Amino acid sequence: MIKKISDKDKKDWENFLKNKQKTPHKDAVKQKDLSNNKTIETSDKDKQDWENFLKNKEKIPNKDFVNKKNIRYEKIKKIDLHGYTIEEANNAIEQFIQKCFDESVTKIIVITGKGLRSKNVENPYLSKDLSILKYSVPEFIESNINLTKMIIEITDAKIEDGGGGAFYIYLKNKFKIK
Repeated sequence: MIKKISDKDKKDWENFLKNKQKTPHKDAVKQKDLSNNKTIETSDKDKQDWENFLKNKEKIPNKDFVNKKNIRYEKIKKIDLHGYTIEEANNAIEQFIQKCFDESVTKIIVITGKGLRSKNVENPYLSKDLSILKYSVPEFIESNINLTKMIIEITDAKIEDGGGGAFYIYLKNKFKIK
């Protein structure tokens, strides 16, 4: 089945062909001037510079493979404080944070437990919350000026890392600390 083209379609096609811009020769190099929507010829100097660039055998460094000295890769360490007394836990966490900071660790996972089996609940002279490591260790860290200088933030841990019985400590970069 052959379809006939209407007169209107023929006129539209002829107008399209008449108004169609000619494509430049494959060797011609042109630039478009965005301010006036004009196409202008590239200067001979620019053409020569481009040819010299293409002929140059010198290797251009690949930015993806250049040694990046300022990149800090994530380094994670864990400490489990189950069974520690408050004093033991505070001493252990202070030493551990200092050691991790010196080793350029980025994130510490501190596992304290939830304090559900704590025997301190029975003692009426102790605060129920502050006698549980879950609360006392972050309080100790935040009140220690030397430790706070090394820490970006302390946040609750994700469920897979201990949930309510753990927290994260994000450490600063020791080379950028002032």
